[in-house]
Parts: sequence; structure tokens; C-alpha cells
Amino acid sequence: MKILVTGGAGFIGSHLVDRLVKEGYQTVIIDDLSSGKRVNINKSAKFYKIDIVDKKIKDIFHKENFDIVFHLAAQKNVRTSIIDPIYDANINILGTLNILENCVKNKIKKFIFTSTGGAIYGDAKVMPTPESYLPQPNSPYGIAKLAIDNYLYFYKLVHKLNFVSFRLSNVYGPRQDPEGEAGVVAIFIDKILNKKTLIINGSGRQTRDYICVDDVVNVFINAINKKVCGYFNVGTSKEISVIDLYKMLAKVSRTRPKIKHGPPISGELKWSALDAKKAMKNFNWKPLISLEVGLKYTYQWFKEKYEKKSKK
Repeated sequence: MKILVTGGAGFIGSHLVDRLVKEGYQTVIIDDLSSGKRVNINKSAKFYKIDIVDKKIKDIFHKENFDIVFHLAAQKNVRTSIIDPIYDANINILGTLNILENCVKNKIKKFIFTSTGGAIYGDAKVMPTPESYLPQPNSPYGIAKLAIDNYLYFYKLVHKLNFVSFRLSNVYGPRQDPEGEAGVVAIFIDKILNKKTLIINGSGRQTRDYICVDDVVNVFINAINKKVCGYFNVGTSKEISVIDLYKMLAKVSRTRPKIKHGPPISGELKWSALDAKKAMKNFNWKPLISLEVGLKYTYQWFKEKYEKKSKK
């Protein structure tokens, strides 16, 4: 079986590629390296440096004859989408449609999409939030992801394209970029290691559902051979405030990092946690890594990377 991973040089994508290669799948990566990194690319995977909006992608699909497509390539920053919604839509909507059109033309067996949980549901009144909750995205990033979820229904209805859309909570882990993808865990750890002040936007009481990248990859892998179609939340169903996350990282790092409160960011969620029971049932999956264990594992990775860089 041959599998394409768009965004395979990125944070989540590279972990997925590593696992696919380990499981024995022929794996191909498409990434323009705008946020992904060449160092993340698994040497056993075939790599094409190309933007997902590029029409020449049709040549890759024709040549490689993929069975399954994992689509992770995206503009991932909520704040960037707020500042420049046209840029966000060009990548996250038009780029994804370019991939989908090629999936249909080349009779791909399954399209597995990396969507978003919190950014789609907005500040939901039901916590943890199930898939049945009315989506109310409050950022262009969330709007674009919801648009693709709706397009997937169309592609299934009209073109019989089987799909799974995973609506992820806040993913953290090794390789997350503390700048490009703006993950708060990576940002805080980077600040701690560099002995810089941690900036907490607003009160710090805003909550997120943090899930380790290894748990996300597990459900992705389980989806390959499952004859299931639809939208699935992927998270731990637990709310953690930014202040509590800071306290956990202070404990893990055995430091007392300085904090400073900045103004709240317009368009950011006040709270978020996802009800993942549907994914657990359909994919025989559950998150196995607690936040405390995951933070220790992630901090150690960043620390080793920081120490190697310091020795050069």
C-alpha cells in the first residue's frame, strides 16, 4: 500500500511518516518546507518539495498511484489567519481542493484530513464538546477547516470519496516549532530553556485540551484499514488552563520561570475540550499519555536539542 502524507516534514506529519515507514507502508511526502523542516524528513520516504496549491501536483499523483492520502499540509496559525484571511483561505481551502480533485481523478481509496476541534466549535456551551455540537468558528482558520469538512461531505456524496476528518484538540510533543506553529507548550519550553519571560495572553484562565502527538498518530494509523467515514474529535476531553500548564512545566523543568500577562488575543478561544468517545469507539483507540508524562517527554526532547545547540 502506498500512502501520501502532505505536510510530512511538519510537526505531526513527520511523526506520522516515521510510524508509517516503521509499519512497512510505502510513504511519499509532499511539503513546501515553508514551516516543515528538511531535518524532519524520514530518509526511507520519498520526498517532493512542492506547494499544495501547485497544479503540478497532478503529475505526482499520476506517477505515484497512491492508495491513501493523509492531508496535513496547512497554514496552521490562528493568528496569521486573523491578520490575513485571504492567505489562509488560499492554502487551507484552495490548496486542499487541489489535493481533493487529484484524489478523485486518481481514484484514491481514502482521504484522511487533519481538521481542528476547538477552532471549529468556538467557545462551546457544552464541555467536552461532541461532534454533534453546532460549529461556530471564530477565526478564518476554523472557518476554512469547517469549509473543508463540508466539502468532504460533497466529495463523498458525488464522487464516492471515502474520508475521515479528525478534529484535533491542541497537539504537543517533540519537533513542534515554538515559532512557526505557535504551540503554547513548545513556546513555553523554549522560553524556559532560554531563561526568558513567559508571556501569558489575558488572564491565563483560558483552557485547552492538550493531547500528545504520539496518541494522535495512533488514531491516524488505526484509521487506515477501518471502514469508517465521517468526522471524529481527537482529544483527551480534559480542560487545562494556561496558568496550570505553566505550573506543570515549572515543575517538570524544576525552574521558576518569570511570567508576564499580555493583552488577550482577539479571536482566540476562551475554553476548549473535545468529547472523543466517537473516535474511541470507531477506531479502537484512546489517548494513553497523560499530560504530566507527555510534558516530561517533550521537555526532555527540547532540552537535549538545546544542549546540543549550545555545545556548537
